[in-house]
Amino acid sequence: MKTTTALLTGLALSASFLGCNQKKEANQTGETVTTVDTTINLPAPFATKSAKNFSNVIGWLEGKTPQAPPGFTVTEFAHDLESPRWIYVAPNGDIFVAEANTERNGVKDKVINTVTGRNKSEREGASANRITLFRDTNNDGKPDLHETFLTGVDRPFGMLVLGNSFYAAGTGALMKYDYKPGQTKITSPGKKILDLPVGGYNNHWTRNLLASPDEKKIFITVGSGSNVGEHGPENELRRANILEINPDGSGERIYASGLRNPVGMGWQPTTKVLYTAVNERDELGDDLVPDYMTSVKEGGFYGWPYAYYGQNEDPRRKGERPDLVKQAIVPDVPLGSHTASLGLAFYDKRPGAGSAFPAKYQNGAFIGQHGSWNRTQLVGYKVVFVPFQDGKPGKPEDFLTGFLAGNNKDVHGRPVGIAVLPDGAILVADDAAGRIWRVAVSK
Repeated sequence: MKTTTALLTGLALSASFLGCNQKKEANQTGETVTTVDTTINLPAPFATKSAKNFSNVIGWLEGKTPQAPPGFTVTEFAHDLESPRWIYVAPNGDIFVAEANTERNGVKDKVINTVTGRNKSEREGASANRITLFRDTNNDGKPDLHETFLTGVDRPFGMLVLGNSFYAAGTGALMKYDYKPGQTKITSPGKKILDLPVGGYNNHWTRNLLASPDEKKIFITVGSGSNVGEHGPENELRRANILEINPDGSGERIYASGLRNPVGMGWQPTTKVLYTAVNERDELGDDLVPDYMTSVKEGGFYGWPYAYYGQNEDPRRKGERPDLVKQAIVPDVPLGSHTASLGLAFYDKRPGAGSAFPAKYQNGAFIGQHGSWNRTQLVGYKVVFVPFQDGKPGKPEDFLTGFLAGNNKDVHGRPVGIAVLPDGAILVADDAAGRIWRVAVSK
């Protein structure tokens, strides 16, 4: 029954886009929303004008690094990469990094990017379309093996090892390859086991992967094909969802819907509840709509595009689906509007690991905030930590900062994916600067 309900919700959501409009009718008052751990005050839509403020990536000076709290040391793990977006640590400790970027190749796109400054905020040109293997065999915190592991996947992102198979999620397909733990290069041709939605407006091109705890299912994140459904229903089929499939690609169903751009996923270590980090909608003003981390309920609907942060109706979709607005679930943890909260990694390394973090970090979540473009003042551009107590998330706190140069324009880099290493250190992908940072307890 849950499967049927989720599929019908997805179909109803897509069909209703036929009535899409972009009228900007400001509400007169904001709303107050109660979450798991706090109460937030949401301003009225269009309380401020929609800003275009793209950052300018200037890179890192020699010897400079992001800043972690006292008691931690930040070092460069890898450099000179081409848009390293996502990190996956295999069961044997091998580290895989997906190098890929948004492709804006049309003349119109290039002109717009130059005029708005977007071209200085992200890597331009063809995507590297490469998965790179790193291995630290002597455990000194630096890789002594650096190999091209896999090429030929269109904008690879999510990666997964299950048994003797390596999975790579490209923007338009999920690929499965023969794999033996420890091999340094994929040599098999691979098999496409699932087509994924692609084409048209495809700014949300990332497709992340996560296995269920029993490894019998694979979850796939698929972001929307638009900001708020303005490109029509044909561009949104199977999007703005977390999909669930069998490891052979069969049995697809919508596990949860109404998630504009879910990217990071993880199982909270003590409760085994699925969480995701979601990049919310734009162009409602500086302080709408908060990105969030939330537990994911099977069959749950999280509002997009009709409502935001619970049952607050988006004025651009006013009156279209009051039934779905009433169903919208309030997300658990607000992470700030336009922060581009994408990365998510739970910290589950117990004391005793070589670089294990202090007890306060156990079972909590690290969130990579790629940073804003749709806000007057730059926000995000950091890694935040969400503590958990008794299985419940608390308020986020800054963990890795220093990416902002301080002038509301220049940034040194942009953090995205995060992974926990077997020794307890964490890795942070900085795609704009082409680097991977390692954060460990100071010795």
